[in-house]
Amino acid sequence: MKLSVKDIQGRPAGEVELTVALVEDGRGTQAVHDTVVAFRAAQRSGTACTKTVGDVQGTNRKPWKQKGTGRARAGSFRSPLWRGGGVVFGPKPRDFRKKVSKTTRELSLRKALTERLNAGDVLVVKELAFTAPKTKEFRAFLAAQDIDGTVLVVSKVTERNVFLSARNIPGVEMTTGSNVNTYQLLRHDKLIFTEAALEVLQSRLSHE
Repeated sequence: MKLSVKDIQGRPAGEVELTVALVEDGRGTQAVHDTVVAFRAAQRSGTACTKTVGDVQGTNRKPWKQKGTGRARAGSFRSPLWRGGGVVFGPKPRDFRKKVSKTTRELSLRKALTERLNAGDVLVVKELAFTAPKTKEFRAFLAAQDIDGTVLVVSKVTERNVFLSARNIPGVEMTTGSNVNTYQLLRHDKLIFTEAALEVLQSRLSHE
């Protein structure tokens, strides 16, 4: 498959050959689901914590004697039934991460890329670099590429001036070809790759 390449002003700048093996015939759907679920689960902090009966402050002394008071039996000031007592089966710190195999991650990445290519949502630019951080220039770049909606911009390396120019624009996310993941490929309306970043991604998918 060949993709058209544009320059930063949106003018044609040649073509690039896509050598990565695409995923057809409905394969990879489950791999994409498993990878996205695992990615989102890993974003959870898992720091919610409650105090059980053994954690709350209080004494082990019995509040009142067992019999003769007319009140219900009570054995602890820290009872879950009492105000300030412990919590029953409350959350404790935990790790929500799920294990996904390397083969599944690679398949899901190729499947996501295939779907976005088939939908015509992938654009390739020759290179992306600014001489100074200018949000106005980055907006002009998006306008030249006819971008409407959220966009993921993938470059070979994190170019400081480009990053600073894009960070204040809602709906724009920056990443690199070596770090882009399945969730990012699916999340945005459009994907913009630099020619060098596309080579890095193809290299990843060829050697994983």
